[in-house]
Amino acid sequence: MTSPVIHVDTLSHVPPYEQIRAQLAALIATGRLPEGERLPAVRQLAADLGLAPGTVARAYRELESASLIRTRRGAGTRVASLPTPAAGPDLTRLAELTRLFVTQARGLGADGQAVLEAVQDALDEPL
Repeated sequence: MTSPVIHVDTLSHVPPYEQIRAQLAALIATGRLPEGERLPAVRQLAADLGLAPGTVARAYRELESASLIRTRRGAGTRVASLPTPAAGPDLTRLAELTRLFVTQARGLGADGQAVLEAVQDALDEPL
């Protein structure tokens, strides 16, 4: 994993493992982390983020449970192939991601208009 960067806000009410999980899931879903891309080792990412290895391990376990990554002894942790998309979006998961984004954006001091503009800008970006 070379270019995408994970940020953890330790002052957020969102647990660090969930912030890591959500950011990696989004990077995988958008193709910014392609299939086969190797993720940092748990200890390395924990050290880079200044977190306990158990925090990163939990995020990785949840991503593995969602079939977004796979870990193999000797081969490391890699992005799995994306499952075939369902007929429509998982509205429950979409609502969770939206709440997480809005919470973090408000934590940065953004008002509703700024949040909407950020979402529109992101939607206008090519994948």
